[in-house]
Order: sequence, then structure tokens, then C-alpha cells
Amino acid sequence: MADDVGGGPAEMLSFRELARRLVAEGVVASISHQRVSQLSRDDPDFPPVVQVGRSKAVDWRTARPYFAKRKSRQGRRTDMEKPAE
Repeated sequence: MADDVGGGPAEMLSFRELARRLVAEGVVASISHQRVSQLSRDDPDFPPVVQVGRSKAVDWRTARPYFAKRKSRQGRRTDMEKPAE
């Protein structure tokens, strides 16, 4: 599978492997594959996801820059925010 990012073949990773590699390479301090899955559903800027069997996968070359520039909002309590009037 070729892609125009970097010009070479895509390096597809499952969400579980992506989470492990992001931490191993120091891109993020910690992240679970469940959080990666949640971001893929909720964030419109998340890199394209492909279904591979029963797993979902993303290209490492697009996922790494996404996570490197993403601002973490750990512990943000959205249930405590006042509703917009």
C-alpha cells in the first residue's frame, strides 16, 4: 500500500501497537489503545483508519505527527462545565 506521505509504503499499525509504539518512542508519556480508539471516533483530525480483519489500523507516518502536535487535556472535567446559554 503506497501513500504520498514520505513516498514509501505505508506502515500500518493496529491501535494496540500504535499506543505501545507512541510510548516506546517518547511521542507521548502514556496512552492506551482504548484512548486511541476513542480519538479515532471523536476527533475529525485523526488520521485515516482502515479495517484489517477485526482490527482497525492507521499509518504510522500520519499518526506520529498527529500525536506529536496534539495537546493533551488529561483530567478535564466536562461534566463540571456550565452549559452554553
